[in-house]
Amino acid sequence: MVPPAISAEIIWIVSALAVAGVILRPWRWPEAIWAVAGAAALVLPGLLPWTDALRAVGQGTDVYLFLIGMMLLADLARQEGLFDWLAALATRQACGSAGRLFALVYLVGILVTTFLSNDATAVVLTPAVYAAARAAKAEPLPYLLVCAFIANAASFVLPISNPANLVIFGSHMPPLRHWLAQFALPSVLAIAATYAALRWTQRAALRNAIATEVALPRLPPGGGLAAAGIVATAFVLLVASALDRPLGLPTFLAGGLTVATVLLHRRAAPWALLRGISWSVLPLVAGLFVLVAAVGQTGVLRAVADALQSAADRSATDGAWIAGLVSAFACNLMNNLPVGLIAGSFADGGALPAPVTGALLIGIDLGPNLSVTGSLATILWLVALRREGAHVGTWQFLRLGLIVMPPALVLALAGLLLAAP
Repeated sequence: MVPPAISAEIIWIVSALAVAGVILRPWRWPEAIWAVAGAAALVLPGLLPWTDALRAVGQGTDVYLFLIGMMLLADLARQEGLFDWLAALATRQACGSAGRLFALVYLVGILVTTFLSNDATAVVLTPAVYAAARAAKAEPLPYLLVCAFIANAASFVLPISNPANLVIFGSHMPPLRHWLAQFALPSVLAIAATYAALRWTQRAALRNAIATEVALPRLPPGGGLAAAGIVATAFVLLVASALDRPLGLPTFLAGGLTVATVLLHRRAAPWALLRGISWSVLPLVAGLFVLVAAVGQTGVLRAVADALQSAADRSATDGAWIAGLVSAFACNLMNNLPVGLIAGSFADGGALPAPVTGALLIGIDLGPNLSVTGSLATILWLVALRREGAHVGTWQFLRLGLIVMPPALVLALAGLLLAAP
């Protein structure tokens, strides 16, 4: 039997190597391979009991259902021409101004993130924005970056804007009016700061003219049904959030019902649609859950929770700054989904002051704008980019994230403390 001290060291080494593989993608192998390999390297030698690994995988059931529902909607909308139609419409509204198109994409990103979640922005909006840039004959990168950064910057406007919000608060989710009182100002500051930083960093590309004469294609009936399904899904998510219900099953059912309706209308088989979905995202998420479960056995998470509680007991303000900054940077080492689970365990029971719990949420939602693997939404964005033949490198994103994320995080945390009673 491996001594506990050595076992903990091995767990940390294996987990660190797995996370590094997810971030760097050696030999361009998919992220899921590294996450699953790391999980297997912990379970097979017995460093993590297989029963604990299965329990960790099971914790992600709601996330898996949510992602499947969103990916079904996104691929359906792409196949039915909805994205091409929306792209042409947006480009015509830009009237030849790259800056106006950038602002329009940013506004749409805020709305999609707010009412459909940050994962939906990555999955649904990214291909539409790529199509818009192609229709405008513009360099697509500035507009595609909007999809990644606004997905995290606007992800605490409402509880449903990020599934991690529901994980963190759990059964202690505040009523909507209290949520808005706490997070409205931080959201405005984060969204504004992110826009200013992105617009400044992309200023050279946005000086170029874009196409003005763009034909508006006919939207086929299937595209209209897909659009109606996306709107209906947003309504379902709002209702589920108001009733304090998990979002995964409603999203899965809404996506599945929309797909079934369109396929029945066209009398088509589902196989082409199913082949277009990036199923590798699901084992990636499962692997991350297992890695976090293993790290939790080392006792370090309990020590972090105790230190955070001690800081909050001394000063809620100091505790909030520590919680926000530490959680923000931890997301870029572990991904915000498992960090959200950890934070949820810290906040469970409602013992932490409201500003500290709020700061944890802001750090977990906004912190991932630093790196490509900080959030599941950004990983989904990368997958969507690859499908379109585009590519953003790890260091390219990090250099931009170092400019965009820290000011937005500091302003959002300051706004949270200003709004605190």
